[in-house]
This record gives sequence, structure tokens and C-alpha cells, in this order.
Amino acid sequence: MAFYSIGDVAERCGINPVTLRAWQRRYGLLKPQRSTGGHRQFDEDDILRIKEIKRWVDSGVPVGKVKALLEDNIVEAPDTWVSLQEEMMAVLRHVHPASLRSKIQEIGREHSAAALIDHIFVPVRQRLSLDQNTARTMCSLLDGILIDYAVLSLAASRQNPGKEALLMGWGSDDHTRLWLEAWRLSQQGWHITVLAEALESPRPEMFPGQHIFLWTGKGLSRRQQEQLTHWQEQGFAVAFHNA
Repeated sequence: MAFYSIGDVAERCGINPVTLRAWQRRYGLLKPQRSTGGHRQFDEDDILRIKEIKRWVDSGVPVGKVKALLEDNIVEAPDTWVSLQEEMMAVLRHVHPASLRSKIQEIGREHSAAALIDHIFVPVRQRLSLDQNTARTMCSLLDGILIDYAVLSLAASRQNPGKEALLMGWGSDDHTRLWLEAWRLSQQGWHITVLAEALESPRPEMFPGQHIFLWTGKGLSRRQQEQLTHWQEQGFAVAFHNA
């Protein structure tokens, strides 16, 4: 039987090792074996269970409730994202920063960065952008607190092993989303440094030997795709980050 280290499993499943340890220690969702040296060892059954846990969490189920669902062998997950969006909107209407911070911290403990960004923060920001002045004020408050939360998460991720990389906005002026994507990458094992201002013409030659992610907020244009291919052919470690 093949066994895998926690780093191998994290890369294979797209989950931060810190998250895997929390699933084991805090929630009792995993029971990996131990090597003679005391290191975690995962087999194929563990990997299948991890993927199932991830499916539940990504569908909106708080991680604290996943164990009961796994033990009951329930197939369909309730879609809770809409209700969580409404909870976020309700907090925003009070325009109370401390309550908003508390709510974001609460759901941040229960869901992955990717799930929160895709199913809560982006939809809520889109809803607010469609309204007039009051909603835009609420969106500005939300953006400021989201950036603050992302910055703290990036700093916390540096306490764990990871690979260094830069994240650059390329033709996108959505600063909040750029920081959220940095947070997403940090949960995938990267130590991200963000270039805070978007660039129309990135210059990877200024960062020799460094891994670079480019974020556009949309698909690459033909010109951008040609430029990216050119950089890669020159040997620069440049990748398009597509959430």
C-alpha cells in the first residue's frame, strides 16, 4: 500500500497542510497513520475522504458539521451560500465595522478562502455594486475590512512552510479582489507578496528567478496570451492566475 506525506496530499488535493492538520486535530475528520519517525502518512482512502470533506465544505457546509454528515453517509449537501450572503448583507446594513470583522472571522474559521471568495465575498460585492450611494458606502467598508483580513491571513501563512511568489494585477483595477486572490494562493502553500498597484505592462525581467502570478480579473486577451507565452519562452516563471 502506498503512503503519502502531508505535503504530497496537500499538493494533490489542493489544500493547505495547516488545514489538513486542523481537520485532524480540531475536528477529528482524519486519522492518518504515523511513520516510525512520527510523521503523518496518508493512504488512498484518506485522500478520498479528504476530497469528500472538501466537497462538503465547498458546497457551504461548516467544517464543524461535516463529521456528522460523513458518518450518516448523506449524499446531498445543503446549499447554504445564499443564506450566508444574506447574513453578510444584514451585518453590512448596520454599518458597524466591529460586527463585520467578527462575522468575517467567524465564517473564515469554517470555510476555505476559495469557497468564501467565490460564494460569499464576490457575490455580495457584486450585489452592492449594482445599487446607489448607500450600498457603495457599505461596499467600501466591506472592501477595507476584507483587505485587512487578507493581509493578516498572508502574514499568518508565512509562519508555515511555503514557496515565495509575487502577485501582480495586470490591467485590473479591482484592488480588493487582488488581495483576496493573494489570500487564496496563500492557502495553497504560497508566501505571496502583492504588488498593490495594477500594471498595464508587467516587467518580469525586474524579478529574475522569482515566481510570478498575474491576475487580470477576467480571461486573457489575445495580446496578453501572446505576451505571457513570450515571457515563458524567455524562461521567466510567470503564470496566469485564474480563480
